[in-house]
Amino acid sequence: MGNGRDNRMQEKQLEIAGGVLSYELSEGKVHIVEYRGVGARVEVPSEIEGCPVTGIGKKAFLSKKNLHNIILPVTVEEIGDWAFAYCGGLVQISLPDRRILFGKAVFRDCSRLDRIEIRITEDKAEIPGKGIPELSAAAVRVMDAYYLLDIPEAGTMEWLAKWDARLMAILQTPDQEGYSKQVLCGEEDYGSTDLDAFTSSRRREKVRLAFLRLRYPQGLSDSCRRELENYLRSHTKGQPGEETWVVVLEEFGNEREYYELFSDLSCIDEDNFDGILMDIGEGYPEMKAFFMRLRERQTEGADYFAGLEL
Repeated sequence: MGNGRDNRMQEKQLEIAGGVLSYELSEGKVHIVEYRGVGARVEVPSEIEGCPVTGIGKKAFLSKKNLHNIILPVTVEEIGDWAFAYCGGLVQISLPDRRILFGKAVFRDCSRLDRIEIRITEDKAEIPGKGIPELSAAAVRVMDAYYLLDIPEAGTMEWLAKWDARLMAILQTPDQEGYSKQVLCGEEDYGSTDLDAFTSSRRREKVRLAFLRLRYPQGLSDSCRRELENYLRSHTKGQPGEETWVVVLEEFGNEREYYELFSDLSCIDEDNFDGILMDIGEGYPEMKAFFMRLRERQTEGADYFAGLEL
């Protein structure tokens, strides 16, 4: 007497570099059920037993903390619910340039996911511009916009317009929205229930997104650009909320592109210059030297700060 399970769906295993894949084979297609291992880089094969790997199952890579980079094959058609959820170390995933059906919360709490890379075929007429992997990752990591995981459309002007529309909606959302839910759920689930800490965290998220979009401005409208720039300036050093400066100092102090942009946007002026230097201290010598050169230009008569005024 059988066990009631279709023999074609019997779970099998395949050893790969870094671990073991469990899979099911049915009707000439392979479905990955689970990954077990500690590999930092995992490449899922395009074929197993001569059949294409078309699916990544529900929770297949759930909570694999050591996973940093995952490469999915050109054959993949579907990725199930929570497939990579809670992979706290996941930095990059590489996907084929084809439409893929994504389930719910595929990348939930993948807090380090920086790049969703799309492998473009050579014959594609339009190649997405710089920054699309980073914008795609932010869409699911921060913006909760899984509808932007429309792989063939990623990087097009229409896709960028949708990305910007979602960004503007986030920027215009009150910083306190969601606070009551946090209080009801308690500190155990959401951390501190302090309102100031909650609103500051929301503003830092907005600052990071604004910086990201200004770093990769392809297709960015003038009106959207102005709103992003104004938001960053309104939260610089010396303002009631200093999240723009806090993010630059604490998260990007070693990245010249960020503190150059901070300067170019007039986020530094005569009123906050000394406070900025004091905050830097000895922590980021290159950034401090950069800002000191700005001060030298001013004392030499270049009137740097006047040149920053809009």
